[in-house]
Amino acid sequence: MFEDELDKLERLNLLRSLKIIDTAQSSRVTINGREVILLSSNNYLGLANHPKLKKAAIEAVKEYGVGSGASRLISGNMRLHEELEERIARFKKTESALIFNSGYTANTGIIPAIVGEGDVIFSDELNHASIIDGCRLSKAEIKVYPHKDVNFLEDILKKENRTNKRLIITDSVFSMDGDIAPLLELYRIAERYSAMLMVDEAHATGVLGDSGRGAVEYLGLEGKRIIQMGTLSKALGCFGGYIAGEKNLIRYLVNRARSFIYTTSLPPSVVASAIAAFDVIEEDPSIIRRLWRNRRLYVEGLKNLDMDIGETETPIVPIMVSKPDEAVVFAESLFERGIYAPAIRPPTVPSGKSRIRTTITAEHTEEDIKEALSIIEEVIKGI
Repeated sequence: MFEDELDKLERLNLLRSLKIIDTAQSSRVTINGREVILLSSNNYLGLANHPKLKKAAIEAVKEYGVGSGASRLISGNMRLHEELEERIARFKKTESALIFNSGYTANTGIIPAIVGEGDVIFSDELNHASIIDGCRLSKAEIKVYPHKDVNFLEDILKKENRTNKRLIITDSVFSMDGDIAPLLELYRIAERYSAMLMVDEAHATGVLGDSGRGAVEYLGLEGKRIIQMGTLSKALGCFGGYIAGEKNLIRYLVNRARSFIYTTSLPPSVVASAIAAFDVIEEDPSIIRRLWRNRRLYVEGLKNLDMDIGETETPIVPIMVSKPDEAVVFAESLFERGIYAPAIRPPTVPSGKSRIRTTITAEHTEEDIKEALSIIEEVIKGI
């Protein structure tokens, strides 16, 4: 059975495989013994290999050991976990916060905890897979609205007469397209129709806003009643997920979010490095400006090459290729010439919208970007 399925995926150019990286995450990495420019990492601020984060992790291992030993509600709740949650709440300007073991477990734990059978979820059609799975696990009715179409969303909310809970949920930065959700309009609609609004800030935290607090800061919505989810594994360079919001929400999730209750807590080294990541961002916000300077240079270069980069507004910059086989050839040609940026194909993106999903980081140098653009131009001419 598995062999037939694998053969089918290969015929459709949808078969995936793993490449081994032999170096730390940086603007350049070594794969199969070759140094290549890394244009596919979510390490937006270059913190994954930052000396302060590594030092914090090492010190935590010396003091607390390697593992946490149990779930938070048993004996795995260390002072470091509480400290990180306080830092997240302060950074996001919310009353409280709760950490999860990943962004995926955050969404699949939070959504089923706050809505259930008889409730209704309104979800953007391009939301991340973890949101989709969390919605399905909730057993609530799911109404998917066209991407960022606030008029369509309001129309279906008008027709929804049930008095049970309503949840509008969206990514703030969409991970495959790099565009930003219309949060101002979504917030107004949520208020108008007595719905909860939950925002996944995974690709916005550390990236958007003068202080890197995400799209909620960027769009002037701090202090509003918005449930904010995010990760520590992208711009913050570490691992784990979180939810930030009102105190009673956090207290409720401690008692109802299954992916929090029944999971061994994050190891102390990971937690300590995340705390250090917030230190770095707060002490040196210039790295955020460097990220955006690099993004401008890269996007301008792609536009000069007449590349279709969709509606991107962030350091996530897709190069649209359409067909899976064309995307595979494009990615292989890039790798042969010194760029690692894999082909993204269905089901990760809709049919007919395969792409090379590239990302720029604060760690890329001007030389890296110029070389990458030169290679992309060379590949375009050779295909």
